[in-house]
Amino acid sequence: MKETSLPIKFDSTSNGEFVPPVLSVREQQINQSATEFIYQQCKYTGMKRRDFMLSGCGAAATLLTANQVNAKAGITGGFYQLSADSASDPKVATAELEGNEYIFDIQGHFVDPNGRWLKDLPESARPFSSLPNTQCDRADLPGSRSYLQCLGPEQFIQDVFMDSDTDMMVLSFVPSRRESEPLTIEEAAATKDIVEKLKGHQRLLLHGRVNPNQPGDLDGMDELAERWGINAWKTYTQWGPDGNGFFLTDEKIGIPFIEKARKLGVKNICIHKGIPFGRQSYEHSLCTDIGVIAKRYPDVNFIIYHSGFDPSVEETAFAEGAGKAGIDSLVQSVLDAGVKPNNNVYAELGSTWRFLMRHPEQAAHLFGKLIKYVGEDNVLWGTDSIWYGSPQDQIQAFRSFQISEEFQQKYGYPEMDANLKAKIFGLNATKPYAIEPAEVQQFLNKDSIAHGKQNYLNDPQPHFQTYGPKTRREFLNLKKWESV
Repeated sequence: MKETSLPIKFDSTSNGEFVPPVLSVREQQINQSATEFIYQQCKYTGMKRRDFMLSGCGAAATLLTANQVNAKAGITGGFYQLSADSASDPKVATAELEGNEYIFDIQGHFVDPNGRWLKDLPESARPFSSLPNTQCDRADLPGSRSYLQCLGPEQFIQDVFMDSDTDMMVLSFVPSRRESEPLTIEEAAATKDIVEKLKGHQRLLLHGRVNPNQPGDLDGMDELAERWGINAWKTYTQWGPDGNGFFLTDEKIGIPFIEKARKLGVKNICIHKGIPFGRQSYEHSLCTDIGVIAKRYPDVNFIIYHSGFDPSVEETAFAEGAGKAGIDSLVQSVLDAGVKPNNNVYAELGSTWRFLMRHPEQAAHLFGKLIKYVGEDNVLWGTDSIWYGSPQDQIQAFRSFQISEEFQQKYGYPEMDANLKAKIFGLNATKPYAIEPAEVQQFLNKDSIAHGKQNYLNDPQPHFQTYGPKTRREFLNLKKWESV
């Protein structure tokens, strides 16, 4: 465990799809004050730092510090609902930050450290971060390949299933040309590797990446469905081999894709919206086509990854007819098309919640708008891990997050009670993925991961680190690699 790391990570890490943010003075103050507060609490309780962090008190201390700094900055819309005792009493911290929810994360990633995407990699460039103690470095691999072992299947399993409360995950992919597939998982070898290590076929579900504006992808859908048994399709409407995206309503591109998905019987379509890739094809990152296409195909589930969130757009109360990007783009689209809440449009939280953990007032608007207009049964948990390391800090922060009474009364937002959070954590996703959570939980309690975790928790070794690019330089290195 790195001595300066915090269990709740309010840092600059991105998922590689947006420039890592420069931390504000307020955000830097949270991290500095939390580090100092934890040091003081360790002296007060007589606990060693490692024991203090593992007890949950470290996470509580970090979130309580965030509340204090945010309140001084006039941020009143959202906060982390924890008692003061949680920062010094492990039993209180456990009661307030641990839970027994069924957690189904529908957006996970990892890097195949032996994949062909490394063939043209510059040895000196490192767009991802590795563990600071270089415990994953291997002498038999060149420098750039060596450190990427920290992003492979073994670390994925530890971060997701050992060091977090995640029960299930959907393994997703990034947009890529078929001939190079940079920074993605080769469906055959890498997926097989993970499933074999898990020794349980119900822990991990699989997306099939399809960009219908790329020659060969529509034809490849047959193999993805029939051979690999994928559970959903993943597409990026703002991506294309020539840099130009598409709309799902396009009669020559989007419609044939949806029709083939229906024909193959896989009717979950996960669409990256928001988090723009740049100025080119920006219009395709907006959700303007979602309401129309969902109305046209009521038998298809349209799962909006990132919920249309744009890191450059401040989330505020919904402004009818303002043409605003971000979450409002999705809200406006379903309203215009007359798609009612809890229908066939779903909003996914990967990277969105992680980004807005640092901005609790914007987070209050995020959840308030999605629950009000997309539906409390249609907001789905996703973390974009392992780019952000273990998702446990996102889980703990969400367990304690609350929309203020002021915002509840002013905007008609709901209270974030335990029942609502349990839905978002996993129960909502069982509907599109046709899962019976009780049956799945019975299996998960007995599989090899569950038994391994029981032993692991006797001496847990969380690292509290992240992997995604943390600086503009690392981000640009990543973009350069993707263009090879």
